[in-house]
Amino acid sequence: MTSLPPLNGLRAFDAAGRRLSFRAAADELGVTQGAVAQHVRQLEAELGLTLFDRVPKGLALTTVGRSYHQQVAQAFAALRRATAELKPEPNKVVISVTPSFAAKWLIPNLSDFATQYPDIDLRILATENISSFHSDGIDLAIRQGAPPFGATLNADLLFRQNVVAVVAPRLVQGMARPISPHDLASLPKIHDAHDLWPTTLAELDVAEQAKRGLRLSQTALAVDAALAGQGVALVSRFLVASEIATGQLLEIATLPNAKTHDFYLLSLRQSHRNHAIMAVVNWFKDAAGP
Repeated sequence: MTSLPPLNGLRAFDAAGRRLSFRAAADELGVTQGAVAQHVRQLEAELGLTLFDRVPKGLALTTVGRSYHQQVAQAFAALRRATAELKPEPNKVVISVTPSFAAKWLIPNLSDFATQYPDIDLRILATENISSFHSDGIDLAIRQGAPPFGATLNADLLFRQNVVAVVAPRLVQGMARPISPHDLASLPKIHDAHDLWPTTLAELDVAEQAKRGLRLSQTALAVDAALAGQGVALVSRFLVASEIATGQLLEIATLPNAKTHDFYLLSLRQSHRNHAIMAVVNWFKDAAGP
């Protein structure tokens, strides 16, 4: 009988193959990046095969690595399912959201959820990666996109994408209101991963005139930078509704409709939902409003 490779090597390979990053895999497994890399190298040495190509932005599975990872991931998923059947947690619900959605909408609203459903253990997986309902063990996910998302998934619309330009009041003190496209072009811009400013300025028929700008990887950071007076950010209105209502941020321009996707709550079809999952789904739909 062929002996199995070390379990630590397979676990590191499974996580790295899903995340395509030793660092992200290390965060998931609770070990160091060096430990993950070493386990993968040992696995490759034992198999006599190269499972990953090291590329500038992370990792890429080789052809043989991709085939092997699919089977290894399925094996770990089967183990997770078998364990879950032995140790059911009927009141646990795992939801995958982006870090920005978690920071700017979900966490500020969690006290209301806890008040309504004190017996439900809501666990939040904040990641930019696309999570798997099976291999990552999630029950719900919130993502931007457009239906259909897949034959096995329900998609409930939570928020229409309504992009607004927001700024700290002191940054536009003395400017005429509403802010003209020309004045908007002259203000420092805060860019995030969605990079909406070039398209927005083009649709307003103005050229960039600001001498400086700030580039950040997440929308939540862009909102924080706007609050700190670093420039104008383009964000979904629902993410900054409270800051606009309290006057911490001003919505300073009417913008063209952004060609981006709306926010949906994804869940497995009705036959896979338990009472706790249904309660969380209903709470999100009520909290998001009409």
